[in-house]
Amino acid sequence: MNNTIEAKRSPAIRLSLGLIASMLVAVIGLFLVRCLASASWLHANNEVAGNYLQTVGTIYAVLLAFVVFVVWQQHNDTRSAVESEANELSDFYRIIQALPGTQQIGESVQEYGKVVVAEEWMEMARGRWSREAEQALEEVWHALQAIEPRTSREEALYAEALARFNDLSDARSRRLHCSLLRLPPSLWVLLLTNGGLVVGSMWIFGLESFSAQAFMTVALAGSIAFILFLVADLDNPFWGSWRIGPDAFERALGKGLKSESSGDPKGV
Repeated sequence: MNNTIEAKRSPAIRLSLGLIASMLVAVIGLFLVRCLASASWLHANNEVAGNYLQTVGTIYAVLLAFVVFVVWQQHNDTRSAVESEANELSDFYRIIQALPGTQQIGESVQEYGKVVVAEEWMEMARGRWSREAEQALEEVWHALQAIEPRTSREEALYAEALARFNDLSDARSRRLHCSLLRLPPSLWVLLLTNGGLVVGSMWIFGLESFSAQAFMTVALAGSIAFILFLVADLDNPFWGSWRIGPDAFERALGKGLKSESSGDPKGV
């Protein structure tokens, strides 16, 4: 049962179903127009329909290029935010390790990273965030406030730890902000309706060969459907075949666990 659900959610399956559906609609619509309209009427429209398709197609191509650029830029910004937060988490953990009496903070930092990887990643795919991760970060802040540096070295490290924590908090806010960025519904309506108009414009041509016209119509519908699938996939950076994984956080957690375990033999 779970394998069936995962297969339905597979990007390859969703892409194949979308391409097949769009191509079927395109060729069925062409067939119905050929059955309902006379050949002479269709042939008479060739010149006007050609100019119309060129104009509509150019406008739609510019719109698609703009949308693809926007979602690709947003996707890269989200990846950069994830990498930045993971780096800040690793740096903050290393500084905390240099301060005495910060074992509880180190454990809270580890807990925060684990909650982000295990729970918040899937929540971000749904446009939400994890309350547990937010609470874990607040516990780090409360524990950090309780530290009282005694030497000048500890004061310098404590000041750096505060600065790094602020950077970590800002990086988290930026990651969550990027995860919520989506194309507005009105733009999706424009993309879908204009795509339908471009494909539908192929129906009013009167080529003598139905198979040749059907091939061109199907190819156009499949190309537009593929691009729209790519836009939808990039629009949610934490879902789909182009999703951003928690690899950066896992590397940061691995560094923290390694440094923590390497310190145990010294204590013995």
